[in-house]
Amino acid sequence: MTAHASPGTSGTSGTSGTSGTSGTSGTSGHRTPVYDAVVLAGGAARRLGGADKPGVRVGGRALLDRVLGACADARTTVVVADPRPTARPVRWAREEPPGGGPLAALEAGLRHTTAEHVVVLSADLPFLEPATVGDLLAALRAGDADGALLIDAEGRDQPLVAAYRTAALHRVLTSLTTTPPTHDVAAAPSDSAAARGTPAPSGAPGTRTPPGTHIPPGVAAPAGEAPAAPAPHRSALAGLPLRRLTAALDLVRVPGHIASFDCDTWDDIASARARIREHGHVLDEWISAVKDELGIDLDVDTGVLLDLARDAAHGVARPAAPLTTFLVGYAAARAGGGPEAVAEAARKAAALALRWADEETAAEPDVAPDATPDTRPDAE
Repeated sequence: MTAHASPGTSGTSGTSGTSGTSGTSGTSGHRTPVYDAVVLAGGAARRLGGADKPGVRVGGRALLDRVLGACADARTTVVVADPRPTARPVRWAREEPPGGGPLAALEAGLRHTTAEHVVVLSADLPFLEPATVGDLLAALRAGDADGALLIDAEGRDQPLVAAYRTAALHRVLTSLTTTPPTHDVAAAPSDSAAARGTPAPSGAPGTRTPPGTHIPPGVAAPAGEAPAAPAPHRSALAGLPLRRLTAALDLVRVPGHIASFDCDTWDDIASARARIREHGHVLDEWISAVKDELGIDLDVDTGVLLDLARDAAHGVARPAAPLTTFLVGYAAARAGGGPEAVAEAARKAAALALRWADEETAAEPDVAPDATPDTRPDAE
């Protein structure tokens, strides 16, 4: 089934003025339903020459951290990859064999999820925002479809920027593991005949068991060899393409040509880095990068702080702008932190800056509210 949902705010990047609060979805402002997230970050990045793609920085932040920020309100976030430092805590998983493809990785990640809905994301989405995740979940909840995925500017499905019903994923993945392999299966390098060697009867004279061969219990190893260790469990989904999953699901499509932009090549990364430095995005990107670097999870009205900086610069002196905003942050921290404390400290400092500026333009000296007339005998 092909259905299309309203794009909402999908495809936008950055915010203006006020950062969205955690737990809201799309533009509706309603609480995001409970969901888990699975982020696939273990690919080989061949088009990047084997570089560590999840760790490539765009706008000062690793691509993986940017994606984790977009799904920060997930109840459980599972990253399918080898563990690495991240901006927020996550649960780690790994497919068998490592690099076994997206369906094997998805299966590994789903083992750690329990929510009714799961958001599935790749780790190379520099412009993914919480609003897009909320829009996908809203589109999923609006009907009976198995999933809601983004489509890019050319109308192509992006199954790794999607929200699914967890039960539907389990149903299809289980079906695929019991279906005989077809020509769609792309053999992993470890499955090649050269990698496996040619099996020989156990214990045959002059033969050697190929490395990694599993010897069943009760069967002796060839003379002079220790029994081989059991081979690791190999997912039956290894090598299968994503289209085997999406073809079996009832999906609704959500336009999102910016949010679905992924970084497959160095040219893509260069384009992403250039875009976030555009005038309309750079401030929000910079604030997000600073918050990640300092380990701060705080949403504040940046417009209030910018207005304060402007008033301090124009009404007092230019160097007063950064110093004043620093003092406001310090005062807010002493008051317990949080958006309310920042707003109150900024209000007081802005009022002071305006009073300061008014003194230069006042025709007569201001009289303090509690001052009394001068009653000295020599007063005129």
